[in-house]
Order: sequence, then C-alpha cells, then structure tokens
Amino acid sequence: MAIFDRFKSDAHSEMSFIDHLEVLRGTIVRSLFSILIAFVVLFIYRDWIMDHVIMGPLYPDFITYKAFCDLSHYLHLGDSLCMPPVKVTLQSTTFGGQFLSAISMAFIGAIIVAFPFIFWQIWSFIKPALKENELKNTRFMIFFVSFFFFAGAAFGFFILGPFTFNFLAGFQLGTRGAVTTIPTFADYIDNLTNLILGCGIAFEMPVIMFLLTKIGIVTPKFLRSVRKYAVIVILVISAFITPSPDWYSQTIVFIPLYSLFEFSIIVSAWAYRSVQKADEEWD
Repeated sequence: MAIFDRFKSDAHSEMSFIDHLEVLRGTIVRSLFSILIAFVVLFIYRDWIMDHVIMGPLYPDFITYKAFCDLSHYLHLGDSLCMPPVKVTLQSTTFGGQFLSAISMAFIGAIIVAFPFIFWQIWSFIKPALKENELKNTRFMIFFVSFFFFAGAAFGFFILGPFTFNFLAGFQLGTRGAVTTIPTFADYIDNLTNLILGCGIAFEMPVIMFLLTKIGIVTPKFLRSVRKYAVIVILVISAFITPSPDWYSQTIVFIPLYSLFEFSIIVSAWAYRSVQKADEEWD
C-alpha cells in the first residue's frame, strides 16, 4: 500500500487506489497479450522450432558438441571434451500428449520471448514510485535484466542442456543393463524448461546483488567472506552436471558460474560505494 502513495499522476495530484489498480490491470493485460501473440507465432511454427531448437541437444550435429570437440582438438586434448551423441528415443504415452507438449512448448517459449516487454511493463508500473535519486541508480535496468536473463537462458540451452542430457542418458544403474532409459517427450520438455528458466533466473544474480546492496541487505564484504564456500558449491555443481569426471569438462562449466559470482561482488561493491556517497551528501 505504501508504494501506491508515492505514485503521481500527470497533473501532479495523487492517484486514488482504484486508479492504481486500473494501471496495474493495464500492465497485466498488456503483458498477457504479448505472451499470447508470441504463443500464437511459436505454435504456428512449432514444427520448425521442434526440429531446429527443442531437439537440438539430442542431435549429434548440435553446435555445442561440435564446438567443444573442435576446442578439444585445438588445445591438443584429444577427445577429452568431445561428448558422444545422446542415444535416447522419446515417447508420448497418451493420444493428446504431443498436442499438450506443443502447447507447453509454445507457452514457455512465449514467456521467454516476451520477457523484455513484460519486465518493461512491470518497470513502468514501479518506476513512478521511485524518487529522483533512486532513478539515477536504475538506468538501463531493462537492458541489464533482459541481457542477463537471455545470457542465462543461452547458457542453459547450449551448455548445461547438452552436458546434462548427455550425462543422464548415458548413466547406467547396475552393470548388466537391466534398466533402460526411455523418457517421455513431456519429461524432456520439463527438464529443458527447468534448465533454461533456471539459468535465466540464476544469471540475474548481479542485478539481484545490486538491488540487495542498495537496500542494505547485502554488502561486498559479506560476499567476499563467503567466496570460499561459493567455490565449493560451484565445484560440486560442475562435477555433478558434467558427463565425465575429467577436470576439462568440469572447468568449462565452473568458469562461467564462478565468474558470475565474482561479477556480482564487483557490482555489489559499486552499488555500496554509491550508497555511501549518497549518505555523505545527505549528511
């Protein structure tokens, strides 16, 4: 409720609670409409998206497999970074399974495609509640939030996806091959969605650290103090998702994740200095 009191209309008079609800309703409607438009387009081109995007990590000619194998040969590491093709056959166990998966695929894709517009709508609703000095620290917010989200989504699709599916498809419980992995297409879509959206959200860490530092919850000193624990956690995650126990593949996953943490410290330090400077000017 307090945030509504800070909104001003064009006539510089305070808007009523109903007026704020109307603005919020418009924000939600426009966001949903953008998702609907993206959904219709993606559903129309579902076959192309299926063949060239969704199933990419399962095909042996996927760009990630070729890139890592070429890199391995360039670094004279032999086939250390080369991943074997994923050998799985996806199945649909119900009559409407593929249709429902197509809807799910188009809906999730629509959210990803429309993300910048959705965030812009949310930001446009929140922005009038910010003071002038607060707005100075939020320039290019839409760009940075969108950039890190798409960077994380790309990392999840091109890096974590191939590593994860390669590892899980090749993992065998027991030594006599008594269990065969025959995943459903819906299960594959769920895992791919979790990887893409999860990484997209995880890559928002610098933006989140910036905001938390601004409101005084996190400091760069605290982040530096937990650096050694962060290294261990990221190493464990890297070791779990890589298909082989060698350090080459683990390092490829570890470097971007740890770099993201270090960049968050830099962003936090910059935000902390700006907060201190503002406090000194206030005093």
